[in-house]
Amino acid sequence: MQQLRGTKDILPNDIIFWQYLYDTASKFFTLSNYHEIRTPIIESSTLFKRSIGNATDIVNKEMYSFIDQGSREITLRPEGTASIARSFISNQLYNSKKINRLWYLGPMFRYERPQNGRQRQFHQLGIECIGSINPMADAEVIRIANSFLTKLKCSNYKIEINSIGNIEERNKYKEKLVQYLIPYRGDLDKDSQQKLHVNPLKILDSKNQKTQEILRRAPCLQEYLTTDSIKHFHSICEYLDLLSIKYSINPYLIRGLDYYNYTAFEIKTNLLGSQDTICGGGRYDLLIKQLGGPNTPSVGWAIGVERLLLLIQNNLIIERNKPYIYIAHRGQRTQNTVLKIISLLEEQEISFELNLENNNFQKQLKQASKVGAQACIIIGDDEVSNKSITIKWLSNHKQENISLINLSTLIARLKDLSSIN
Repeated sequence: MQQLRGTKDILPNDIIFWQYLYDTASKFFTLSNYHEIRTPIIESSTLFKRSIGNATDIVNKEMYSFIDQGSREITLRPEGTASIARSFISNQLYNSKKINRLWYLGPMFRYERPQNGRQRQFHQLGIECIGSINPMADAEVIRIANSFLTKLKCSNYKIEINSIGNIEERNKYKEKLVQYLIPYRGDLDKDSQQKLHVNPLKILDSKNQKTQEILRRAPCLQEYLTTDSIKHFHSICEYLDLLSIKYSINPYLIRGLDYYNYTAFEIKTNLLGSQDTICGGGRYDLLIKQLGGPNTPSVGWAIGVERLLLLIQNNLIIERNKPYIYIAHRGQRTQNTVLKIISLLEEQEISFELNLENNNFQKQLKQASKVGAQACIIIGDDEVSNKSITIKWLSNHKQENISLINLSTLIARLKDLSSIN
């Protein structure tokens, strides 16, 4: 039985990297007073249509939607921000504090052609700074992304930022852009031709070389920005300069979601081929109000976890969990002693592995060494008859026979030794 195309099992050898990433994120974001939030995987389809935008590829082509038994249209969430905004409104988080700093990590779903680092079920790690219009908030989230990647020993990336203005400014620019592109319609790539009257700004993001050559002479969005947009963007650049964060201004950078305004940014790498964006985000001041909440300016970003792990996995040296004790036993008469030892080890939080194959002791000892145990407790018929156990230290191959009367003392000794190791 094969797994569904576009899905991937996360196996035990991979989980240690995922867990490391989660633990690192939790500790790191706490330093800036960001708090974890977990939203449902399923949401009303209306949420994403209203927030992401009907003209986007996500809504038109990529969402996993279905009708449930209550005749409701449900969607597996394709991204995290809309769900966070919905949760902010429905749980009235605005009543508890003026600014909410939140972070999340979880699965998302989009129907796309599967590639290395991009599956149909994928995972995003993101932060949202909800409640501040201050450009310092934009700089803060970019700083956190940059510092987090550095913490993970991720290198060879660049930060690109742009100001995409507000809705009115973009609408004026769209008109001029469409007017410019119409004479070149036949020369545009097929995807850009389809977007020309539906979502023309996304043409700026085309990877087609011929389309990019046409765009070099196109009107620039920055020409249509008003004083507020320019001032906000310049302030962000000043903050990033003060923080010594390297960045470049990309006037063609347009995020694929309709809710963004003012600031858009991406962090890109040249190590993943065409899938070069590992982090993307921006400001979304109207989204929460648009969804029925109070006027709440916000800014945030999301990182693709699979892509991030491809970049950092070879740089991480993570010790795999190993049992401290291996329990080798043979025969029916050993069961009572084995169960008693297991209870004591669990009580003292000493890691162990119990042999379940009932093979000879030589093979069990080999398995104990293979799994990396420090010591092997051996219980056979002789030990049962003598009311004792044998413990073999695998590092020096010495062994001791210990009376069951002294079992608690042995467990305490093992506890001290395991805590040192």
